[in-house]
Amino acid sequence: MRNPPGAGVGSRLRALLITTSTRKPPAAMVLILLVLLPTALLLGWWGIEDLSEALTYTGRITGAILILVSALSLLGAAAVVDHWGRGNFPYSGMVALIGTVAAFLANIMLLLETFRDGDSTLYRVLFSLLTAGSAWAVVTVWRTSVVIPSPKRVAAALIVSSGLAVANFSYEHLYQPSQRGVRPLVKIAVGKPVLSKDRKEFAVPVDIRIENHSDMGFFVLGTEFHAMGERVSLSQTDRPREQWRADAETFGNFQVQHPLSRREIYQPGQLVLAQPWVPAGYWVEANDEFVTQTVVQLPIDTPYDQLALYASAYLARKDRIGLERIQMNGYSWGGGKVPQWLKEDKNLDSVVYRGRVYENNAIDRHTMDPRYVTVYWWFGTHGAGLAGSIMRNGEENRILSGAEIREMLSRYGLVTPETGPIKRTLWNIKNQR
Repeated sequence: MRNPPGAGVGSRLRALLITTSTRKPPAAMVLILLVLLPTALLLGWWGIEDLSEALTYTGRITGAILILVSALSLLGAAAVVDHWGRGNFPYSGMVALIGTVAAFLANIMLLLETFRDGDSTLYRVLFSLLTAGSAWAVVTVWRTSVVIPSPKRVAAALIVSSGLAVANFSYEHLYQPSQRGVRPLVKIAVGKPVLSKDRKEFAVPVDIRIENHSDMGFFVLGTEFHAMGERVSLSQTDRPREQWRADAETFGNFQVQHPLSRREIYQPGQLVLAQPWVPAGYWVEANDEFVTQTVVQLPIDTPYDQLALYASAYLARKDRIGLERIQMNGYSWGGGKVPQWLKEDKNLDSVVYRGRVYENNAIDRHTMDPRYVTVYWWFGTHGAGLAGSIMRNGEENRILSGAEIREMLSRYGLVTPETGPIKRTLWNIKNQR
């Protein structure tokens, strides 16, 4: 019996399609291995680092996931060799497919991370190539007529595991950096003034305290305490409204910290003492505190009527940052690198502290340029304070935008608790002359 016209052509076409779809060129196997093996080595390297050194629990989980994906990629590479070769393992095609899918998901997440936070062009190019290569590898393995037993179960397992990996990655790198957490407190307590033996000087003891009531430790990047002497005279009559308005116009000036008053006339305060009060690089653990005491000394005939006391600290969360030793890096009067805004005020001097910081996970440590914390303790006749930033080397003078400042504060958990003015009248001690 003769075949109907066209039957032979159709059979040959179907055979050709089947042969084409299951064909396994050796070059394709080599290219897939060139994707899976570098992916496995890179993820394994970073995963081991995170598992042992990440600063957060979720960072350790990310390390474990990277190691798991690395193992799947290696297993997938071995399965590819078997699937393209003798086929000793009946499900090598399915294992190869799982390995390439895992590599693709990991590479695309790392690609997004390098473009979001990374500075390295090398890693951006590398993950772009690995993402494209792993996507091609998934399609190539799939087209070899992979046998998948219980495909619904396998698909469900892949979806669940991928969802957990994506959720953990998103929490670690997207959600968690946006959470600032609690704010430690800086407090000042003023003691009773003490006269010297010759009754020509007196001292005011001051306790300065950092209280950390959170479950997170903080690095101390810098601290400052300063005392201002203020002259306050009393008007014999009520001050006119125009003087109140003039006082109100000065409220935007950081040097002015006194209220509107009907009778009191405030003169600009003058710095009588300024100092750091916690060593830079020290840390305050969770639910702990640090207390120090200083003394403000003045002659008994001081022209000041009261003291105004201020204190602040520049802190970073220990789960967001790794810190090398912070040390003095120069002075504004001795060639130190000082930002332009400090140089513009000739009445201010500053001491510069600097130290290397490290990201809290292996991915950012490798894909971002090194960052350095720079802290400026500035002081002058009319006050003192702290300023600081965490930036790449050589960017100390760059003025950050509002968005960049918010990103820096969020990423490293930077907070600046402060207190003051704490006022202490001197009339009682001056009357003891």
